[in-house]
Amino acid sequence: MAKFKLKLPKMGESVAEATITSWLKEIGDTIEIDEPILEIATDKVDSEVPSEVEGVLVERFFNVDDVAQVGEVLAIIETETDVVDSNNDNNEVVTTNSEELPQQEVLSYVEETVAVAQQTVEAPAVISTDNRFYSPLVKNIAKAEGVTQEELDKIPGTGKDARVTKNDILQFLENRNGNGVIAPAKIEPTPVPVKTIQAPVKAQIAPVISNGEDEIIEMTRMGKLVSNHMTSSLQTSAHVQSFIEADVTNIWNWRKKVKDAFMKQEGENLTFTPIFMEAVAKALREYPLMNISVQDDKIIKKKNINLGMAAALPDGNLIVPVIKNADQLNLVGMTKQVNDLANRARLNQLKPDEIQGGTYTVTNVGSFGSIMGTPIINQPQVGILALGAIRKVPAVIETPDGDFIGIRYKMFLSHSYDHRVVNGALGGMFVKAVADYLEAWDTKREI
Repeated sequence: MAKFKLKLPKMGESVAEATITSWLKEIGDTIEIDEPILEIATDKVDSEVPSEVEGVLVERFFNVDDVAQVGEVLAIIETETDVVDSNNDNNEVVTTNSEELPQQEVLSYVEETVAVAQQTVEAPAVISTDNRFYSPLVKNIAKAEGVTQEELDKIPGTGKDARVTKNDILQFLENRNGNGVIAPAKIEPTPVPVKTIQAPVKAQIAPVISNGEDEIIEMTRMGKLVSNHMTSSLQTSAHVQSFIEADVTNIWNWRKKVKDAFMKQEGENLTFTPIFMEAVAKALREYPLMNISVQDDKIIKKKNINLGMAAALPDGNLIVPVIKNADQLNLVGMTKQVNDLANRARLNQLKPDEIQGGTYTVTNVGSFGSIMGTPIINQPQVGILALGAIRKVPAVIETPDGDFIGIRYKMFLSHSYDHRVVNGALGGMFVKAVADYLEAWDTKREI
């Protein structure tokens, strides 16, 4: 008999924790190899944690909605044979047969367990005067370092529901202790005559009153994340829009001519999206100051062009998988990337790294029938382009023999950009460059 430690796997370079959303197995359930044990969620991606062994689930260490750090033990699986724990740096086998252990080791194990339990009882999780939760570990560190309750309440938390984590309090202590001297908890500033400025009054939001006939629907976890992300973006960036209409008749006719051959040759459906993404990547290479981020008073000019592609999830929410180094892909490569990411987004199979690192985003509002839109910037980027529906419209066609009215395929491009760092000239020239690339499409282009 052996016990296998099921740990939270590493899910990406910048992903350090995940929320337990549901347990798929109960204690006592039999588990097969690669069978999902629980579901977890990071900022946007939901995924399953499978078992690396077969056996019986005997212990769970987290409840639903708890936050686990990468590498923490989530559960214990009891197996029939000794199994090497691949998550253990020393590849130790955790055995449970007490008859094989020397009596002294068993006693040491019991004493250690009692000590841990006693420490937990002596340092229970507490609630501050502001109804703020603190874990026993954070509280013990605060007690050992002489951090007052008032100081503790002022530490900004980066954990779930703004909880103060171990790293938060250690960072606070590092900043406070500077040269090894503990600063006083509160320093009274020397009064200096200053001009009083009236602070703006925060607008009061009128409460929503519902009656017995109204249906109250709880927002999903994803819905809450999207809501917070959108509100934060509007509060961060100065949103401005520029619009332009593009004639995509040549693209329409070319795609219609080659799409069957493309499917036969590449095994992929050629949609308009990769064609538009190729044009955006070219425009970003021409206008690199649209491929930036802002940090305080500094502009970070991105080396790589990583295009975010807004895709719809089964529940109606949007997620933004990222096409890395999009300017280095040909149309076939772009099509394969677009189709793969879109399909896996619909199946909730995206990995955390595949929705991070974007430098500019494109959203296709035309797929929902909209002719244009004013999208919200995907932070920390400074621009987002909305593609409107392609419409067959009458248009003036200029020829050497004069002007005439003809039927053309046209669409609106809506460019939202951060006016803190992108002026109207740059924002307008960029979206016009995209339109120019689309209108100059070579109808004789080979696949």
